[in-house]
Amino acid sequence: MKNNYLNIFKVTETQLQTLVGTALAHGGDYCDLYFEHTTFFNLLLKDGVVSSGGFHTDFGVGIRVLKGEKTGYAYSENTEMADMLAAAKAASAIASGTAAGGRTYMKVGDTMSDLYPMKENWRDRSADTFLPFMQELETAVSSRDRRIVKVIIRLSDSVSDVMMYNSLGELTYETRPMGSVTVTAVFQQGNKTENKSASRSFRMGAELIGPELMKELADEVVSGIDERFDAIRPKGGQMSVVMGAGASGILLHEAMGHAFEADFNRKGQSIFSDKMGKRVCPEGVDIIDDGTIAFNRGSGNYDDEGVPGEKTYMVKDGILCSYLHDRISASWYGVAPTGNGRRENFRYNPIPRMRATYMESGDADPEGIIASVRNGIYVNEFSNGQVKIGEGDFTFFVKSGHLIENGRLTAPVKDINIIGNGPHALTDIVAVGNDLKIDNGTWTCGKDQSVPVSCGMPTVLISSLTVGGE
Repeated sequence: MKNNYLNIFKVTETQLQTLVGTALAHGGDYCDLYFEHTTFFNLLLKDGVVSSGGFHTDFGVGIRVLKGEKTGYAYSENTEMADMLAAAKAASAIASGTAAGGRTYMKVGDTMSDLYPMKENWRDRSADTFLPFMQELETAVSSRDRRIVKVIIRLSDSVSDVMMYNSLGELTYETRPMGSVTVTAVFQQGNKTENKSASRSFRMGAELIGPELMKELADEVVSGIDERFDAIRPKGGQMSVVMGAGASGILLHEAMGHAFEADFNRKGQSIFSDKMGKRVCPEGVDIIDDGTIAFNRGSGNYDDEGVPGEKTYMVKDGILCSYLHDRISASWYGVAPTGNGRRENFRYNPIPRMRATYMESGDADPEGIIASVRNGIYVNEFSNGQVKIGEGDFTFFVKSGHLIENGRLTAPVKDINIIGNGPHALTDIVAVGNDLKIDNGTWTCGKDQSVPVSCGMPTVLISSLTVGGE
């Protein structure tokens, strides 16, 4: 297995050692090499016709040198020894400067798990073999509602061979698949137009494509469309908000997850920088960032620093107990890295990033949670969100939900904002449902670079948030 990856990148273990030695020639605490070979493929179907498609390959190596607080990074888009040595020397020169060294980086344990074995490699399938699925999906969607005037389907896949080596002598390697399908339907009723999308994305092979996925997407993209047409924009103000199970996990990702990333805390930029070991939620609330869910979009056998994936409790029984660490922050805090060092590709330096962020189930009945609210709002679908890491303030745009009146879901609502503060929202959690759902859509997180993630949440009642309405 090891030789297979060495052959993919046309390098030997001796050359890896030489590159590390060259990179550390001017001093340094740590060096790592990140080799990547990725193939990308996508097809776009509009009105039954393939309107675009593409295939490309990315190949190269990134070399990083750490010395004190300085990071030197350079990359090569090929693995010719002369070019890799030039990149190693460039990274070394960037990191040398006047920064003091002396930081210690620990070895991490290996892993034997494979969270995403491929039954059918995407690289073995030609583009034309996916067309019947896409055309049948379009028919399945169109047949469900006569108001549909357009269906757009996007299918994409990637397969990444990754190999990592560092100055601690650790050599790790794996192959990471990813398949994604998104369907968007445009509905027209009188002079009103609505659109809705549904997507699924998993780290698995082409076995993802089949009748079960087709039915799931077709059913979801037409569900609730009557309520979209009837939805109102309610009166805004402070009120109780019930977050529906699943996609509401975006609240955790944006308002809490980013603020728990260790680089923000190490630099004192996060509102949670001084709250380690302190209560941030009511008792019984557990918030997790997990890299070990089989086939999940955010999972990893290893992160992009060669650290095995793990399930990290950020909040346990309401107490903040861990940030999300890469090797740099772990060294700074004197703890083990949590497997959150991630990068977009070999051209980027790894930084602390989330994987699958969710809240564990509580013991409350979801219907009982809604019944306990006299006047409030229930929300279950979102689009974009924003958060200020330092202050913890966040806002989310709600695509669908309902008013809650006297414990019952009444009028559907849309086009509203949910506004709040992360620490305050955590302390204002009143009830946590027993219905955790991970949303397996095509979530992508941007933090100077993009990585695939996922999120989830049970039904949760927050006693007071600001609803931006009429």
